[in-house]
Amino acid sequence: MRIDLRPLLLSALLTGCTLGPDFTAPDPVAPVSFLDGKQSAAKSVAVAEPVESRWWEAFGDPVLTGLVERVAAGNLDLRVAEARIAESRAQLRIAGADKYPQINGNASYTREQVSSKGVVSLFSGGGAAQASNGLAGRQSGIPASVGGKAIPAFDLWQYGFDASWEIDLWGRIRRSEESATASLDASEAGGHDALLSAIAEVANDYLQLRGTQERLRITRENLTSAQDSVKLTKERARGGLSTELDLADAQTQAEDTAAAIPQLEQQEQRLINAIGLLLGEAPGALRAELEPDKPIPPVPPRVPVGLPSELARRRPDIRQAEAQLHAATADIGAAEADFYPSVTLSGSTSIQALQFKDLGNWDSRGFGIGPGLSIPIFQGGRLHGTLALREAQQQEAAASYQRTVLSAFRDVDDALTAYDAEQRRRDRLVASVAAARRSFDLATTRYRQGLADYLQVLTAQRSVLSEEQQLADSTATIGTNLIALYKALGGGWKVDGKAG
Repeated sequence: MRIDLRPLLLSALLTGCTLGPDFTAPDPVAPVSFLDGKQSAAKSVAVAEPVESRWWEAFGDPVLTGLVERVAAGNLDLRVAEARIAESRAQLRIAGADKYPQINGNASYTREQVSSKGVVSLFSGGGAAQASNGLAGRQSGIPASVGGKAIPAFDLWQYGFDASWEIDLWGRIRRSEESATASLDASEAGGHDALLSAIAEVANDYLQLRGTQERLRITRENLTSAQDSVKLTKERARGGLSTELDLADAQTQAEDTAAAIPQLEQQEQRLINAIGLLLGEAPGALRAELEPDKPIPPVPPRVPVGLPSELARRRPDIRQAEAQLHAATADIGAAEADFYPSVTLSGSTSIQALQFKDLGNWDSRGFGIGPGLSIPIFQGGRLHGTLALREAQQQEAAASYQRTVLSAFRDVDDALTAYDAEQRRRDRLVASVAAARRSFDLATTRYRQGLADYLQVLTAQRSVLSEEQQLADSTATIGTNLIALYKALGGGWKVDGKAG
């Protein structure tokens, strides 16, 4: 009885199902506001307004803006991320290729000689060989000779095409393509994350550089002051108004201040080289551009932080984790489809002739077409192991997504707290510096008048240097804390053509 498979195949094509769970984007629980309990009297305040994509321009520093705009062209981490995106695109093309028929062409020429003593001799008509193999008396054997002569060597020319197409009955190919698409999304989000990290690192190193230069300026000014104190102490010592101990103390303070300068200069060059590396430049390439002393860029009076509900869409690491979860979910469906039979349509056509001139003859044609069925019967546990692996990977991706979301909200909260606290600390340091300077001026005046010993001057001088350097550090730290906040908010790239 002949079975017509065409209706079955047509029905399979029309009603093919997709196995495995369908992915649903998670909806993370977000706080109502980032600002609860964080409003203070700080000069630069956070506000619930849309996050600026070009946040580095808020510092109002053209040098910083120029450096950031050069990151995308020179940063080597971004080149690595771009290569990974290209790899994911290629993987998507590979996964999607199985949706279409696979067609191959072939052509060959061979020179052949049939062995009269080989397998064909079993069918060569009579003899002991046939008798011993139960072939005696059969007339359908293939002769190894014609007219008592061995078949001579002959030419065999042939060319043709063959095609095969797996019918995606259970959605294995669709799930594989879905997984590859999600992996591409993850790679693109990873590229955005690398860009945001590179921008933030350049900005952070730049503010640290300006902070170091400010400390260097303060130290040099204090060195001048300390050297003036040495001169004053020498003059008083000549007049018998000061002791050798006072002179030694003044010289010690001057040398200690001078000793701090090489370390700050080394830190300055290290930060310049760090920025150069982020821009793909050789060591020292940015020295002429960044060595001129410039003030620490001020922070803006208002810092937009957006809404917590937008953070999952804006932060690239959350988008990457979501895409990885999507890919892992789709892989489960592909693993489940491997448990079911696969149907493949295959066909071939060829032209075969013993002489080259007959390759164009219609009688030289041959063809074959038909469906093939493959049923997994025993795989030694491979299919079950693969499915268990994919399910475990999906659970891992889900936990990783939740951890990424929680870390994101924690980063924003920590950055807001640090930004507010450092501003309040800086306000105290401003007052402390002013008090230290007044104390130094008074101690110096009293020492000139002979109303105080040099120890008071020395103590006040050390206090001025310490307080001024702390103030410089705090001013730079406010800026770096703001950068950390912008990074935590996911600013600095675009989503769906809109500023993120």
